Amino acid sequence: MKRMLPLRKRPRFPQYNTDEEREGLRAAGRFNAELLDFLRPHVKAGVSTNHLDALAEQYTRDHGHIPACLGYSGYPKTICTSLNDVVCHGIPNDIELQDGDIVNVDCTTIVDGWFGDQSETFLIGEVSDEARRLVQGAFDALWIGIHATHPFCSVIEIGAAITKFAREQGFGVVENYQGHGIGRKFHQEPGIPHVPFRRSRSEILVPGTSFTIEPMLNLGVAATQPPLDDGWTVLTEDGSLSAQFEHHILMTEEGPEVLTTTKNGPREGHKF
Repeated sequence: MKRMLPLRKRPRFPQYNTDEEREGLRAAGRFNAELLDFLRPHVKAGVSTNHLDALAEQYTRDHGHIPACLGYSGYPKTICTSLNDVVCHGIPNDIELQDGDIVNVDCTTIVDGWFGDQSETFLIGEVSDEARRLVQGAFDALWIGIHATHPFCSVIEIGAAITKFAREQGFGVVENYQGHGIGRKFHQEPGIPHVPFRRSRSEILVPGTSFTIEPMLNLGVAATQPPLDDGWTVLTEDGSLSAQFEHHILMTEEGPEVLTTTKNGPREGHKF
């Protein structure tokens, strides 16, 4: 049964209000979380990100689903693996992970036409205190952003909450890349910036909105370099470490529902 909203509350972006639509989103989120849990024990020193990518593609196809990133706007791999000073969109390669690295693994899958999307930053072996502090900060910032949301809130509330926290901790909040609406399409409105852009004040998260929150925090300045020659890989401007966590959220009448909770990954309140 479709849940109708007053005309004045209808947004300019897609909403998913039938039971069938919401169950489709939930199924996509559940599988995407399952995929990340499958990869989890393999994200360790001595393993190449290319190997992680091959595992992700095989697992996705074995379950009858589609790797969303593979071929998307020419992207050549199934997952993104952003290592150390890579902010986002790192392309898997043959370089092996080493003790002391941090690496973000970003997975997106298509399940019966619905997209699920999330990421985690992993600590490889013994990392520096500053790296651990940064990863903790990015994880906490994600949950601060989630808790800033409620039915009919403004998108600007997410960026305001994350930026306040990050600046108190001394981290740079990346402005050039943001969260996004997601559903039957990979990227759609609304955009979800992690800083309080004025234009976000008029974007209202009505029940039925499906979106990601995925703050990218830098140990140094917030600025990033232009993408490398591969067209994808984005580095911090000053070479400092960067960390990110992402969840796929459905705004319901009762509040935000996290669709990509893993069974084995860090839950809210986790300490790295």
